[in-house]
Amino acid sequence: MNDTMQIMITMVCYMLAVIGIGFAFARRANRSSDDYFLGGRTLGPWVTAMSAEASDMSGWLLMGLPGVAYWCGVADASWTAIGLAIGTYVNWLITSKRLRRYSERAGNAITLPEFFSNRFHESGKVVMTIAALFILIFFTVYASSCLVTCGKLFSTLFGFDYIPMMVVGAVFVLLYTIIGGFLAESASDFMQAVVMIVALTVVVIVGCVAAGGVDDVIANAKEIPGFLEFFGMATPVTDASGDKTVVDGVPQFGERAGYSWTTIASGLAWGLGYFGLPQVLLRFMAIREERELTRSRRIATVWVLISLTIAVFIGVMGRQLYPTALLTASDAENVFILLSTNLLPPIIAGLVMAGILAATISSSDSYLLIAASAFAKNIYQGLWKKDATDKHVLWMSRLALLVICAIAIVIALDENSVIFTIVSFAWAGFGATFGPLMLFSLFWKRINRAGAIAGMVGGGVMVFVWNLLVRPLGGAWDVYELLPAFIFSSICIVVVSLATKAPSEEVQAEFEAVRSKA
Repeated sequence: MNDTMQIMITMVCYMLAVIGIGFAFARRANRSSDDYFLGGRTLGPWVTAMSAEASDMSGWLLMGLPGVAYWCGVADASWTAIGLAIGTYVNWLITSKRLRRYSERAGNAITLPEFFSNRFHESGKVVMTIAALFILIFFTVYASSCLVTCGKLFSTLFGFDYIPMMVVGAVFVLLYTIIGGFLAESASDFMQAVVMIVALTVVVIVGCVAAGGVDDVIANAKEIPGFLEFFGMATPVTDASGDKTVVDGVPQFGERAGYSWTTIASGLAWGLGYFGLPQVLLRFMAIREERELTRSRRIATVWVLISLTIAVFIGVMGRQLYPTALLTASDAENVFILLSTNLLPPIIAGLVMAGILAATISSSDSYLLIAASAFAKNIYQGLWKKDATDKHVLWMSRLALLVICAIAIVIALDENSVIFTIVSFAWAGFGATFGPLMLFSLFWKRINRAGAIAGMVGGGVMVFVWNLLVRPLGGAWDVYELLPAFIFSSICIVVVSLATKAPSEEVQAEFEAVRSKA
């Protein structure tokens, strides 16, 4: 049996195990929409923490982040990782407990749009509708990044065409999500978080041995101008087609590029995204006991610190071991696959490749399920058919899954897509649309419905405006769109809330009741 076949068999066995988890939870998931979308608020601290981080990190942890480090050095990857680590800890520290308490108090909300709507006691469902629409938009883009990961993984490993492999990955994730709902997703995400960190650890250990040790890896990186700097970066020399220039077997780099404060701020700004990330916020809402969130915070923070550090180092290590193998920024995202398949026995390589599949599945199932719930629960039942039964909502969510997945497939058709770029845009969208609104909703009594609407629309629209019109101007304007959009959304919330009527006494009393239990 050849190596490729052994890897394929190992990965197929893994996929069957994931499907088995889906079937194991299918009966319970289909009892009600509460069980299907939020698991009946029964998650334990370990599953809460690990599933949140696995669904958050997605395939870009094993492909996108090492690819950035391999291509232009540690600066971009490291500042992003630092921002993510800080954002993870602070979000768990200040947001998790109050959201768990408030979501239950606010009409036992089971989706994010429903929580925001109930928080302001609105009858017209405008807040809920806007929130649901933004979730549909950004999660469809986010899901497409996962499908790109699937396509790249299978086409690189098995030599098949990218598009058929991407579609196969999409069908698998779709079937699995339809079967088991939130509980299956969370249980498998826990398993996949374990697989991801084991995969990273195995590859970095074996890679270090093959490279001659950490000292040799560092020494090689230092020879490339700007590659190992936090305040500078390497500049790969490319030809007109975007391929890296190689002379006599040596990849060519230009002079060290400067690293401005705007670039550092852009990297750190990634941490702001956590305050508006639905797949993480829903885990806060789904845990069985508020007090268990302290343990979850510690577990999640340790997992993130270890995973991000290893992912960045794998990119640096790959630059020494395979300096001329990956000649475009898009191809660089395959460095983890290259290391695994060349340095590990086939069976072990198959398990490590399952780590990439794990990361992709754990994210895409979350994205698809949350987007489907936004449509079925908040738009279909919330606006169009208010007397819809639970059974109707569940069937509508499955129909929404099909449509959303089809759109994500269309977006993912370009095999030259850079996963990191797709993720960064969707991440900014969630962070700016929901991050400020979540923080003000939990901690500012004066925020009202008008301010909430202004904040969501202002933040969401600014992400598009800054990314498409402002950032291309360069210079001081070249800041990751999440930062200016987050600030603009916050300003909109404060200004509009203060300029309009204060929330009702009932809304303020509910806020005080939640705060008094803190």
